[in-house]
Amino acid sequence: MTDRQHAVDSAVASTADDIAEMRTRGAATIADAAAGALATQAKRSEATTEAAFRTELRAAAKTLYETRPTAVSLPNALRYVLRGMEGATVAELRASTIDQAEAFQRELAQAQSKLGTVGSNRLRDGDVVMTHCHSTDALSCVEAALEDGKEIEAIVKETRPRKQGHITARQLREWGVPVTLVVDNAARRYLDRADHVLVGADSIAADGSVINKIGTSGLAVNARERGVPVMVAAQTIKLHPDTMTGHTVEIEMRAESEIVSDDERADIDDEYADDDLVVENPAFDVTPPRYVDAIVTERGQYPPESIVTLMRELFGETTSEPWEP
Repeated sequence: MTDRQHAVDSAVASTADDIAEMRTRGAATIADAAAGALATQAKRSEATTEAAFRTELRAAAKTLYETRPTAVSLPNALRYVLRGMEGATVAELRASTIDQAEAFQRELAQAQSKLGTVGSNRLRDGDVVMTHCHSTDALSCVEAALEDGKEIEAIVKETRPRKQGHITARQLREWGVPVTLVVDNAARRYLDRADHVLVGADSIAADGSVINKIGTSGLAVNARERGVPVMVAAQTIKLHPDTMTGHTVEIEMRAESEIVSDDERADIDDEYADDDLVVENPAFDVTPPRYVDAIVTERGQYPPESIVTLMRELFGETTSEPWEP
């Protein structure tokens, strides 16, 4: 076990495991959990020097960062907390870290409600939205529209292989929204009934490209052909500041067992012993900005090509990794 691993509190390690295994999911939920974990590390730290305390916090942040490379809300939460860590003593550093984490969580709690209000203005009474995967940001737009007295219907793609669309369908039914649940391959057929495609984002690049659950890009291309506008609902914690300096967004590859069970794999290997079958399971894809009509945030709605202006406002021109030594 390394010194870095020794320094990380068990609660941080548990949070990291939950994020990695998708027991904690959704960008805002991940960000909230990460900020909370850093606050816990600060509270429980037994460091006696300022340098040791900073090392522990960086180690905790790095442990969290390494769990989900595409979920940019996670490093953005870590940046927010660590960059607010100030003080000349351990007590001062501890207090500032906890204060910064709690401030981040308060802002996060309000952001989704503000985003929903902005997004609901794009939805009209009687509209039908088509969704992909499960996004609390996207659902907040529907919820705000319902609170305004609008009637909304939904066509929900089940979103294989993990079927997160079923979560979306359950939430919408709890709100009284009529839902038609369809398999992913039926999207093109049902777009003729949709007024909007409404999706979330795991991260958004400086050029307005949207990184979201695999299948989003194909849906956006089909929607453009059908003349159905694509609205991306994303809090500003989803903006990927590293892309301003030329970095690309890493696409997470998940376990093949989500697609082919161990028993199925064994049967395949037995039947095709001389043929190596490669199973790939990318979690996300990239939708070019030309297929996106609007990106809705808690700070307003933006055409994708203008998102870099907001990114510069929030993060400046360049970023660094505060969890690195």
